Amino acid sequence: MTSVSDDFLYNQVAERLEAMVENGVWKTGDKLPSVRALSEEQGVSLSTAFKAYAALESKGLIEARPKSGYYVRFRPRHAAPPPRTPRLPAPPEGMSVDEMIATVYANLSEAGVVQLSLAAPGYELLPAAKLNKCMVEALRSSPTSCLHYENIQGNTELRQQLARLAFNWGGACTADDVVVTQGCMEALSFCLRSVTRPGDTVAIERPTYFGIFGLLKNLGLRALEVPTDPIIGPDLDFLRNASAKKQFAAALFVPSFNNPLGSLMPDTHKQALVSMLAEQEIPLVEDDIYGEMYFGKTRPRTCKSYDTEGLVLYCSSMSKSLAPGYRIGWCMPGRFRAQVLQCKLTQCITSASPTQAAIARFCTNGRFDLHLRHLRKALHTQCLRYWQAIEAYFPADTRVSQPQGGYVLWLELPESVDSFALYHRARQHQISIAPGRLFSTGGCFRNHLRLGFGNPFTPEIEGSLKTLGKLVRELAKP
Repeated sequence: MTSVSDDFLYNQVAERLEAMVENGVWKTGDKLPSVRALSEEQGVSLSTAFKAYAALESKGLIEARPKSGYYVRFRPRHAAPPPRTPRLPAPPEGMSVDEMIATVYANLSEAGVVQLSLAAPGYELLPAAKLNKCMVEALRSSPTSCLHYENIQGNTELRQQLARLAFNWGGACTADDVVVTQGCMEALSFCLRSVTRPGDTVAIERPTYFGIFGLLKNLGLRALEVPTDPIIGPDLDFLRNASAKKQFAAALFVPSFNNPLGSLMPDTHKQALVSMLAEQEIPLVEDDIYGEMYFGKTRPRTCKSYDTEGLVLYCSSMSKSLAPGYRIGWCMPGRFRAQVLQCKLTQCITSASPTQAAIARFCTNGRFDLHLRHLRKALHTQCLRYWQAIEAYFPADTRVSQPQGGYVLWLELPESVDSFALYHRARQHQISIAPGRLFSTGGCFRNHLRLGFGNPFTPEIEGSLKTLGKLVRELAKP
């Protein structure tokens, strides 16, 4: 009897697996059997099982994750193009951007509401028990039970851990370079106050996180919105022309996984941005709050890693990666450290002692890296699941971003759909979303929408996305 060739066998195994993926037996994010398990189950050699997975991986159906195995990767039925950035802002009618923001975020913790408007991790993804243990240990080991004022610059052990964390993004920092703050927004505020004066203009992305608008307003600063590509980030040519004309005094960008676009500036663009601004002696405030939430194999480099003049003021926090309620943020302000410390001294003197000590202990025990690996894996799977649901339930002409990290998807809906009207309809179904107009000072992005995928994908989430898709279809009708 003639034996079946290895080529035929691995193709046969690959075709059966592909059919199961296409038919939904294996769903996006599901872990496939190991090569050894597949070999034993199908009665084929290890080489044949490996070839079958390699064939599926080359088609983009599955992906290999380091030290984890093979997982089903989402492949949409049609390749939706990324959302577009309007050239000119279209001012909203009847309500200001500030009023819209206040309306959408009036009740963040309202019971029974499916929160698709947040760019934060679900509680289920956070190591609550381990953090509680670290807090107890920190209180017990402190001679004062953490009732004392902490060092103005921040807990020494925490700053050492944050300096070590900088190694991952190409930094060469010491504890003396770090200033601990109460969240990233405070870090951004201190840094902007250190490099600008009231009346100055700050270059920011368009679209970008709406909290930045309020921050600039409170500091008496103006915004120069830079058109931003949903894949590669800010338009450097636009910025180059503006800097040559002295149109702004500082820049504030989110180079890695911009909120809401999810864009990731290539390393070459980051280096070019730093060099361009350095030529004009323009400070860059870098918001890297999402930098650790990457889906690829390596952590993106930062603009700070290319800084040789001390003009990049790096800011981040633990709010998106570990403990939002602990309010642990920090900055590495380069040559402006003295000014940042002066701002902190006049505003809050120091940050909370217990949470600093607890986070320092958590990082010291080596748990943070392990937690981040689990978090990234979960977020990547959730991103794909949400993407799949949008592709299934929303109109075919919906454009969706394809972020390489972070917490959010940016959607461009059919042109006739007003996402703020959609917000009100969705609230009647206990669903909260973030309309696109919130992410530009001019109120453009009328038919755009930001959806957060920080919460694990559940039947309730899928049902909410299905309802949302139905509402979009209704609003899109002529």
